[in-house]
Amino acid sequence: MVHREEECCLQFRHEVKHEISRLDLLILRQRLCAVMTLDGHAKDGRYEIRSLYFDNLDDKALREKLDGVKIREKYRIRIYNSDPSAIYLERKYKHGALGYKEITRLTGKQARRIVDGDIRWMTESADEVILGFYARIRSEGLRPKVIVDYTREPFVFGPGNVRVTLDYNIRTALCCTDFLNPGCVTVPIWDSPCILEVKWDNFLPDVVRDIVQPGDRHSTAFSKYAACRMYD
Repeated sequence: MVHREEECCLQFRHEVKHEISRLDLLILRQRLCAVMTLDGHAKDGRYEIRSLYFDNLDDKALREKLDGVKIREKYRIRIYNSDPSAIYLERKYKHGALGYKEITRLTGKQARRIVDGDIRWMTESADEVILGFYARIRSEGLRPKVIVDYTREPFVFGPGNVRVTLDYNIRTALCCTDFLNPGCVTVPIWDSPCILEVKWDNFLPDVVRDIVQPGDRHSTAFSKYAACRMYD
């Protein structure tokens, strides 16, 4: 079964992030629980995410993020709760404050072959995400760059197809890209914030807006990928 957040959207979605404190997180958790529904795939209200990000030798994706390029694209492989039966290859597009994500499943063998640099099998696939990834690897030299781990608490709300997530405990592996290896140890990112992220389609219902309105918080361009790249 595909995670709720991994269902492929048919349109660009609004995406807003805010850096929040631990106190904010505790307050928001209580308020969100009163209005929204916990993602059914979460265990005890949360799940652990591990992502392996790809970039080229010139760190194009990283530089575009740091330079504030409005239109950009990145690839990552993602796994939830260390479950090797549910591995996803994701292609994420950003156009300013709008985002669009295409996703496909990978087997453990396929994911490991990608990490090891064996991409010949990808040419035999009929999957557009896999073929697009293969084309980028061949044309730009994409390769595994960094592992990003974090804890996520996800909430959903039907009207507006709203998804609100609370992310924290951001960690990274030091000089390790073997993301299927349970022995690949990760370390906390120093002074990393908690992240409130809100995504919706055409409208954000007032009942949710009232909960997540920033107050004295400011929207942020914080990137877990960029923060973790500081350690490689």
